Amino acid sequence: MVLMSILISASTQQLPQTNPGFNNSPFKFTKYSNAYMLVYIRESDKDKVICNVDEKDIAEHLRIRLKKEQEEKEQKRKEKAEAHLYTIIKVARDEDLVQQIGRDIYFDLVDHDKARTFRIQKQTPFSLFKEEVAKEFGIPVQFQRFWLWAKRQNHTYRPNRPLTTQEEAQSVGQLREVSNKTNNAELKLFLEVEFGQDLQPIPPPVKSKEEILIFLKCYDPLKEELRYVGRLFVKANGKPAEVLTKLNELAGFATDEEIELFEEIKFEPTVMCEHIDKKLTFRGSQLEDGDIICFQKSTQVESSEQCRYPDVPAFLEYVHNRQVVRFRSLEKPKEEEFRLELSKLHNYDNVVERVACHLGLDDPSKIRLTSHNCYSQQPKPQPIKYRGVDHLSDMLIHYNQTTDIMYYEVLDIPLPELQGLKTLKVAFHHATKEEVVIHTIRLPKQSTVGDVINDLKTKVELSHPNAELRLLEVFYHKIYKIFPLNEKIENINDQYWTLRAEEIPEEEKNLGPHDRLIHIYHFTKDTAQNQVQVQNFGEPFFLVIREGETLGEVKVRIQKKLQVPDEEFSKWKFAFLSLGRPEYLQESDIISSRFQRRDVYGAWEQYLGLEHSDNTPKRSYAANQISLKEVSICFQSGWYSTVLDRKALFWMSEGI
Repeated sequence: MVLMSILISASTQQLPQTNPGFNNSPFKFTKYSNAYMLVYIRESDKDKVICNVDEKDIAEHLRIRLKKEQEEKEQKRKEKAEAHLYTIIKVARDEDLVQQIGRDIYFDLVDHDKARTFRIQKQTPFSLFKEEVAKEFGIPVQFQRFWLWAKRQNHTYRPNRPLTTQEEAQSVGQLREVSNKTNNAELKLFLEVEFGQDLQPIPPPVKSKEEILIFLKCYDPLKEELRYVGRLFVKANGKPAEVLTKLNELAGFATDEEIELFEEIKFEPTVMCEHIDKKLTFRGSQLEDGDIICFQKSTQVESSEQCRYPDVPAFLEYVHNRQVVRFRSLEKPKEEEFRLELSKLHNYDNVVERVACHLGLDDPSKIRLTSHNCYSQQPKPQPIKYRGVDHLSDMLIHYNQTTDIMYYEVLDIPLPELQGLKTLKVAFHHATKEEVVIHTIRLPKQSTVGDVINDLKTKVELSHPNAELRLLEVFYHKIYKIFPLNEKIENINDQYWTLRAEEIPEEEKNLGPHDRLIHIYHFTKDTAQNQVQVQNFGEPFFLVIREGETLGEVKVRIQKKLQVPDEEFSKWKFAFLSLGRPEYLQESDIISSRFQRRDVYGAWEQYLGLEHSDNTPKRSYAANQISLKEVSICFQSGWYSTVLDRKALFWMSEGI
């Protein structure tokens, strides 16, 4: 017998994204895609299947693919081995700025990684490199002028100065060493090409020390569009008013159009874009080679009211802070429902108002948000409190990692009102019915467990009117606590462990001086790595045992309580367990003698175990039980409660 998976046709481009093991994790880890298949082979077919494979046995498309992969691998190996012999030159042109600004980027001038890249031997004269550029771009050598880029103190990256004649006489390796202080193998250049009236390239004009190269961007508030319109040499002692006609021409405006000018200064960590006084000189405005002027039509009061971002600074601020957030329902945390474009500077009210508007909800206070855990790829355990964060950016940060996922839920009452209440999910176990019903209890935080019991009595069906209820804490199929009626509910956490309510049996209300109330749990044995481990399952319960009562007598009461058929019950084994070690019992063993009072860590550590196969249906409310992986994360993050600490120690003692 051979187990096979369903095969789906996919293109080469689709394949890496659909391989087993692929994920959309925001972390930059090396991704490995491996698929494993368990194959069963008949002994008689072993020699046919497990045999030597010749090249002719491999499908042609696989041979081609493997050969291509090997060639690419060899080419990368060769490039890596020869990397010290080459210089990577990235050449940005006006065409790159036109293509990128307003689409891929808004700040600075170009993404160099998307510009044309040349791999040139270090010893190559720069003049030969210019010939290579001429072949690539169709620009004759005599019409080329190259500018070096420089990183400024404000972390912007701008063309700084043209290459000198002496520099162009050097090799590309020497030029890279002179221009690049970061000691990497890249040389970044801007290619300046001037065109005449016939749109044919012409020799670049001589640049004097009094001339400044300015790059120009034009903004349209109505379209919310920023575009690159060209560059211009201006006199340092000249004034912007002298070149307004040229700016209008580059933007396609009327020659007498009134325009406003702004200097794009920096964008990290915050945007700095200042208005330029057209009456001051360029030098007076502290403009220099490589600076960027953004301009727009002068806004009228009427038109500015129609625009979300009426001027360049407002638009750049918007672009810098905009954040597309993917919202998911908390009930369906794996499914994206909608996306909203928000601002990182939006406060809590802004965010919930936008979500409520999208959902068609009149009251934004009924929206509750939960942040995303980047490590578990799940919602965080605790939701965001009403106005509990200052900005959207705070909602999307998790241990220095930024996410774009947010979870929401629509409440039946406003969140501020809900936060004044304590909400508990209680699983009610009826005395005679197998059905377990989950009830949501909301009470003021100063309420007690007794108040929870009284509220629950109004919602459940009791076996008789005078039945008394108790509230238990159940964790991984063990009972850890019976809550006192006077305990405050404010600190009770039902996030990771189950709260179970049940009727108190009459026999437990009248315990004799020698009667004992013991824990009874279901379990199976799991043999892993040559170690026997006990795995609990099912619903734990209490049972009263009398002094001198044998296992045979107790079994009768257990079978009656659980209503197990004789045939199945005969297969069950019974053991006394302490700290996870089973001691199997005989029919004549006295149960009470095993459960003597002793100095143990907790009552749940010794119990009467019922060993049998796990045929119990999975309860939906068990989904909130915490996993060991989550516990590790909780401890690493410094978050844990006394109860969690206590239980984690118990797991360790059991070797879980």
